[in-house]
Amino acid sequence: MRTSSSLLRAFRPQVQERLYDFYEELRSADDLFWDRHLDAWVATGHAVVSSAAGDPRLSSVRYPDIAALSEELRPLARVLSRQMLYSDAPDHPRLRALISRAFTPRAVAALRARIAEAVDRIITHAAPTGRMDIVADLARPLPLTIICDLLDVPHQDRPALAAWSEPIAEAIGNSRLDADGNRAASQSMADMLAYLREHFTRHDTPPALHTLRALVTAQAQDTDQDFDELLANCALLLIAGHETTTHFIGNATLALLRHPHAADQLRRRPDLMPAAVEELLRYDAPVQLMLRRARHDLDLAGRTVTEGQTVLLVCGAANRDPAVFPDPHVLDFERPGGRHMAFGHGPHFCLGAALARLEGTVALEALLTRLPGLRLDGTAPQWQRSLNFRALTRLDVAFTPLPDETGQVTQDLPTDGPPPGLGRATHAGECPARTAPGGVAGA
Repeated sequence: MRTSSSLLRAFRPQVQERLYDFYEELRSADDLFWDRHLDAWVATGHAVVSSAAGDPRLSSVRYPDIAALSEELRPLARVLSRQMLYSDAPDHPRLRALISRAFTPRAVAALRARIAEAVDRIITHAAPTGRMDIVADLARPLPLTIICDLLDVPHQDRPALAAWSEPIAEAIGNSRLDADGNRAASQSMADMLAYLREHFTRHDTPPALHTLRALVTAQAQDTDQDFDELLANCALLLIAGHETTTHFIGNATLALLRHPHAADQLRRRPDLMPAAVEELLRYDAPVQLMLRRARHDLDLAGRTVTEGQTVLLVCGAANRDPAVFPDPHVLDFERPGGRHMAFGHGPHFCLGAALARLEGTVALEALLTRLPGLRLDGTAPQWQRSLNFRALTRLDVAFTPLPDETGQVTQDLPTDGPPPGLGRATHAGECPARTAPGGVAGA
């Protein structure tokens, strides 16, 4: 069906606040429609989104013709095209297998103590002040800390990696960046890959055991695996491993503070936390969109999709489909059945889903139990403009200040974020890390 509706309206700030009402309008008109403004099919119903996500007739390759892209975007596109997220079989399962050992249930469970330690430091630092920006002080530094631990990245280098991640994530989440934005994303990817190449090949500090650095180093030595390909996928894990979890923690905190009865329920019944994490992921997923392309002419939900056409799978809309989730706009931690699409579906199901769940669990438990009187401070939440990601750029909260180790509270003093090593990301021009060597891997 061809309609005058367009998913592009989601870019508008006034629509971001009522995003799921907007999705409901789209889905009520048609759960799969042609968006002439995006030159793409848009799927909003759970049935079509979940089936299309794993349909082998649809390709996950984002840039089928790199030569047709702008000069500024081509270097970034070349790297993204070597990542498992944007690959099909047989490349996709091969690439996924290279990294999956770092995300086994046992490997993820072993990270709980480190996650709890990082959260404890952040909360302890904030507790005497009586306020936090959840995004800058908790949601952003926590996942960055854990993924950098996995990559064995020294603390002094982490702000640089965070700064490089931001323009890349913006390019991934916004296909309509101008030349400067695409150029910044390509340069940031080049800098990140150059750093990772130097980091993984240096011999003065051997890799810590059980880290991705150790895994990648061993694979580079013991197999004929393309090292640039390994680096490209480590860059993917670095970006996706902290960006999406950052968004989840921010979105989940906002949902709980807007539904105090739900927050109180979790305080009374901590056994509900696993179910609550799934419901919070469904309710306001960090990733809203997946892109597929038709390999050949095909029928999809009764529509004829022609070869090469783009199909945009709106996971956020599917997660609010009343056909699968009765009363979908209600936050219900005892909701029966229904599989949300927050981590995708099929072969591309998120490799780091278990880690994201664990980080979210530990962070939310700490917020609910250690900060009395936790509430929004009255400042309107600020949303990132993106079709792909549902992300807060700022979320200010207040709570009853608690004494620090000396018995003092610092309610009237400004807070500048968590302790060293967990601090806020700086801008690209302010990174204190060592200068990364030149060269672009995979570009």
